[in-house]
Amino acid sequence: MKFLKKVWYQIVKFFLKISLNFYAKKIMIHGRENIPKKGAILFAINHPNALMDPLFATSFNPRENHFLVRADVFQKPLIKKALASLNLMPIYRIRDGRSQLSNNEEIFNKCFNILKKEETLIIFPQGGHSRDRNIKPLSKGFTRIVFGALEQNPDINITIIPVGVTYQNSSNYPSKVCVQFGKGIDSRKVFTENQKPKAINLLKNEVSNQLKKLTVHIPDDENYETILNALNNANVDFTDVDTVNKMITENNFPKPTKKRINFLQPLFYIILLNSFFPFLIWKKMSKNIDEIEFIDTMKFAINAITFPIFYLLQALILSFFFGWKIAAIYWLSSFLIVFLYTKFSPSNTEKV
Repeated sequence: MKFLKKVWYQIVKFFLKISLNFYAKKIMIHGRENIPKKGAILFAINHPNALMDPLFATSFNPRENHFLVRADVFQKPLIKKALASLNLMPIYRIRDGRSQLSNNEEIFNKCFNILKKEETLIIFPQGGHSRDRNIKPLSKGFTRIVFGALEQNPDINITIIPVGVTYQNSSNYPSKVCVQFGKGIDSRKVFTENQKPKAINLLKNEVSNQLKKLTVHIPDDENYETILNALNNANVDFTDVDTVNKMITENNFPKPTKKRINFLQPLFYIILLNSFFPFLIWKKMSKNIDEIEFIDTMKFAINAITFPIFYLLQALILSFFFGWKIAAIYWLSSFLIVFLYTKFSPSNTEKV
């Protein structure tokens, strides 16, 4: 059973790699050499774009990962089973009801066991998602998991790797994405050399400081909107994280530029016409999205599932009238057009 679950995980991971390349204009992965091939790891990721963040962080990660995600995603039984089969676990918050918080004890014990077996865990230390281009104060929940596992298992060490995920224009298609894996932090050393309250603060500060360098960080003060508008008006490449952070630090921004014209827009309308039924499904389901951070997640999920299905059905209909060769050309061309539009249309900034 465990073998079959691993096979299922790798199949889905392979499918996600392909799908994400049809959805993102460019995916840049940096710092993969910082990921140990063996040993327990906790990946601490910023969280601007709901479930898209762990998808990008794990699909191009050599390790098999377990995830902690908000519990309300698990409400429907079928979805709960599907997510559990991919190593996702619910974490309960006060907004889920105080009575639910006790369920976290079981989840924390599962996390301790995962780390004891020297596997990996993905967690969002900010405690919630936000499209603001900065790192919010970190909760101490992730330190509770790390130090709890270290206390129970004196023979293990847990490497903490901060991960910055940066989008050029989240919720807009296509978007450039940058994933940066930071330097590993020796949690055992922090734990043994300091009293627990100090160790918690040291770990939070180190992760926070790395995240502020691994993704674009505009300090959350009275100048935030002014700086963000200056960067958007200059149409900067936010996925060039170091350059943008240098602009922010030096308060030196390029002159405003016009957004690039999308000369491939006619191609988009061809895709829309060819994907009319998936588009109708998206329009209907998008009405139920309450949080803007989930737009990209739902759009990607619907497109990744419905496009291949409907292209295949439409190809089968064509084969009935014109033969399998014409149907095969149509099927391949449908994916090629989407791929060309994704990779060559401009990815401008957006107002956040």
